[in-house]
Amino acid sequence: MVARKETPARIVFVASEGVPFSKTGGLADVVGALPKALAANRHPVTVILPRYQMTAAARASLRNLTLPLQGGLKYADIQEAGKTNGVRHLLVDCPEYFDRSGLYQMEGVDYPDNAERFAAFCLASIEAMKRQPRAPDVIHCHDWQTALVPIYLRTLYAGDRFFHNTSVLLTIHNLGYQGIFPPEVLSRISLRPEMFTVDGLEYFGKVNLLKGGILYSNAITTVSKKYSREIQTSEFGFGLEGVLAGRRERIHGILNGVDYEEWSPGTDRFIAAHYTPQDLTGKQKCKRDLLESMGFRQQDIQRERPVLGIVSRFASQKGFDLIAEVADRLLTEDLTLVALGSGDRTYEKLFLGLARKHPDKVAVKVAYDNVLAHKIEAGADMFLMPSRYEPCGLNQIYSMKYGTVPIVRATGGLDDTVEPFDGTAGTGFKFGPYSGDALMRAVGQALKVYRQREVWRRVMTNGMAKDFSWDQSAKQFSEIYRSLTPQAGDP
Repeated sequence: MVARKETPARIVFVASEGVPFSKTGGLADVVGALPKALAANRHPVTVILPRYQMTAAARASLRNLTLPLQGGLKYADIQEAGKTNGVRHLLVDCPEYFDRSGLYQMEGVDYPDNAERFAAFCLASIEAMKRQPRAPDVIHCHDWQTALVPIYLRTLYAGDRFFHNTSVLLTIHNLGYQGIFPPEVLSRISLRPEMFTVDGLEYFGKVNLLKGGILYSNAITTVSKKYSREIQTSEFGFGLEGVLAGRRERIHGILNGVDYEEWSPGTDRFIAAHYTPQDLTGKQKCKRDLLESMGFRQQDIQRERPVLGIVSRFASQKGFDLIAEVADRLLTEDLTLVALGSGDRTYEKLFLGLARKHPDKVAVKVAYDNVLAHKIEAGADMFLMPSRYEPCGLNQIYSMKYGTVPIVRATGGLDDTVEPFDGTAGTGFKFGPYSGDALMRAVGQALKVYRQREVWRRVMTNGMAKDFSWDQSAKQFSEIYRSLTPQAGDP
C-alpha cells in the first residue's frame, strides 16, 4: 500500500492580540511566534486581529462587512497588513469598538461593552474568511474573546456549506478569564435565548462565552501539559472543571515555545552587551546597565548584590500577595529587587512604597516597557515567579536562556519547564506550598548557591542550554491540525 501524502492544513488564527500589532501579555507573543513556526512547516497561515488605537493603519482590502449585532447592523472593514515570514495578517477595523486606548480595559476596569466588541470581531473574522477563495481547514481561536467563533459556526452559520469541512481548535491561555456577562447580553450578540441552559452557555446564572467555546470546538489545547490536567480539578477549574473533564479526550497540553530571534543574549538588540554560555562577561555589563537604568546610585551598584528581577502583570494570580507577605523579610537579605509591570493598584502601591522605603535596594517601573523587560532578563541574577497558578509562563523560559536563574512555584508551566537544581543538574529553584515561608526558603536556597560562584555558573549554563523554541510545539500543533483536517482520499 502506498502511504497517503498528508496535505498541509490551511490555518486561520483568530486572536484578540498579537505582536507586532498589539500586546498586553503572553498571548500576543504566542500569536506572533507560533504562526511563523507553522508557516515554516508548510502550513498556509492567516492571522486575524482587531485594529486597535495602538495598531498602525494598513491597506484596506475588504470594505463594509455587514454584521448582525445588537438587534441591528454594524459595519467593519478588513485591512490587509501584509505578509511576513510566510504569515498573512488581516486587521478588523471597527473604530466604534476598537479605537480605544486600552485593549480590554480603561484604568483597570473592563469596558462594559466587551461582549459586543468581541462579538463584532468574531463575526467580522468569519465574514472575512467567507470572502477568501477557500475555507480554512482549521480556525485556531484563543481565549474567551474569540470563543464566539465556534459558537457562531454552530448557530448563525450552521447551514453555511462554506465551512462544512472546517474545524475549530480553541487554545485556553488562562482559564481565570472566561468572558462572563449577564443573560440579557445574548440578544445583543445575536444568540437565541434557548442557548441559556446548563448544557449551553449558562454558568451560575450568567452567560459564559469560554464555556461555549469549550463545548463547541472540535479540540482544545492548553499552554502546558500540567495545566491541561490542573484545569480539570476544582482548585484550578474556576467552575468549569466538570465541563472540561467531560471533554478530556479532546484536550491536549502543548507547552508554549519562545522566539529566540527576539529573546537571546547572543543577539538581543536591547541589551548593553551580548554574551554566551562560553563567555559570560557581557552579563556583568548588562547587570550594571540595568541598575543604572533603574536609577540606583553608583555606591549601591558597586555593592555587587545579587539582583532579583520581576516582569509581570501585578495580580494575586502571579503571587504578589505572597510577595506582600514577605516583603520586609525579603529585604533583610543582601539583594537588590527590580520590578516592572502594572495591574492591581494594591501591588503597584506596594512596590512604589518599597522603593521609597529602600531606595538603595528596590526600584520599580509601573508600565509596560519591552526594552526594560529585556534589560531585566539580561541584567538580573535571579527571576522571581511565585504564581498561585501559571498556565505556561514565558518569562521563566526567557530567564533560563539569559542565565538568569528562575525561582518559581511548582504549578502549571512553571513546574513543566524549571528543573530543581541539585548541585549538578537542574535549572532553577522551586517551592510547592503556596506560602510566604515556602517562598523564602526557595529564595534562601538560591542565595546560598549564588555565593558559590562556580556552582552558580553551573545552574546558569544548565538553563542557557535548554531549547524551548517553537519547533517542537509547532510539530505537535501540526499533528492536531491534521487530525482535524479531511485528507485527500478520505471517504
